[in-house]
Amino acid sequence: MLTTIAIVLVLLWVLGVIGVYSIGWFIHILLVIAVILILIRVIRGENPFK
Repeated sequence: MLTTIAIVLVLLWVLGVIGVYSIGWFIHILLVIAVILILIRVIRGENPFK
């Protein structure tokens, strides 16, 4: 579940970088949240891309 959310957030971030500059700051915040979620899974010893 967390991995799916992280992947969606990364895709939204890529779209924000490519062309949607008005909400770009929001997309970057979502990317940071996605990275934090992946790090939490790694720290717990789970497969982050399962």
